[in-house]
Amino acid sequence: MAKRVGVDKWIFFTTLLLVSVGLAMVFSASAVVSQERFHSAYMDVGRQAGWALAGVLSMIFLMRVDYSRYNSPRFIYPALSVATILLVMVFFFRNSHNTHRWIRFGNFFTFQPSEIAKPILILFLAWFLHTRLDEMRDWKNTLLRAAFIPVVFILLVVKQPDLGTALVLAGVTAMMLVLAGMEWKYLVAGIAVALPPLAALLFWVSWRRQRMLVFLHPDADPQGAGFHINQSLIAVGAGGLTGRGFMEGIQKLFYLPEASTDFIFANIAEELGFIGAIAIVLLFVVFGFRGLRVAFRSQDPFARLTAFGITTAILLQAFFNISVVLSLVPTKGIPLPLISSGGTSLFFTLSSIGVLLNISRKIE
Repeated sequence: MAKRVGVDKWIFFTTLLLVSVGLAMVFSASAVVSQERFHSAYMDVGRQAGWALAGVLSMIFLMRVDYSRYNSPRFIYPALSVATILLVMVFFFRNSHNTHRWIRFGNFFTFQPSEIAKPILILFLAWFLHTRLDEMRDWKNTLLRAAFIPVVFILLVVKQPDLGTALVLAGVTAMMLVLAGMEWKYLVAGIAVALPPLAALLFWVSWRRQRMLVFLHPDADPQGAGFHINQSLIAVGAGGLTGRGFMEGIQKLFYLPEASTDFIFANIAEELGFIGAIAIVLLFVVFGFRGLRVAFRSQDPFARLTAFGITTAILLQAFFNISVVLSLVPTKGIPLPLISSGGTSLFFTLSSIGVLLNISRKIE
């Protein structure tokens, strides 16, 4: 029987350490550009610090709220409705960089609905699947019904377009279904069905096709489609073993695009070197190990699925972000969890970790 214990201190303090490192590196990566654009070196990091404070307070609050409150149609159905409405609302706001990913309130507050869709999708799947663990062979009444909401969310996110986040949602869904007992043949069938539309998205959309070609031949267009990844690799290589030193990076000075968001890991590697970059990876390894430990020690199926989903979502995002920076996968716009600049991502990631910490209080 589960016993009441303290929260997992490894998860708690690793999270705080990642957030602290993130604030320092966001300041380092954004100070010069922020001074140029807003006449204040602290504009970007100030907003990020505000979101970090709100997120940590939310994490502390939610780690004290019994996770079983989310295991109810009275929570799940309104949450799904809100997430769906928000994902649709983005198309009624002006685009940014040719995408519809944000709901904007003036010039200083933006909200990215795909970030709230991640935890809500995880809670929905945990709620739907935890009573159907013995029915996972019923593809019609269990698997198709379980996949309906994820497919809706994924299609709306792809439409924004944000293929990277859509792949994270798809990956988390697949792993949660496998954990719940779905047979591998259904996973293979699902991948086979998804491959043709994925190939179409990658090769029939001109700018994605350019990214794929650049991934295969990084030097083919160094000043055009390959600019992002080439500047990222230059930053990583320039860092060497110990780095140039904090705040001493050069690539962030109008060379490396999105230096405080999607490519912040490149700035970390340049300033803190291989040692600093590996330290960040190890922190995510510690977080992942402790998060999965919570999941597999939970006797409550709903808690096990929820903890697994939260942990794997964060790890998947970290994997994709770091892999993009190192040119291991084609370029995608995915932030590094807890570190990249981006208030909505930081807030909802910390809130999700609050739920994970509450689950950790009641494990064997």
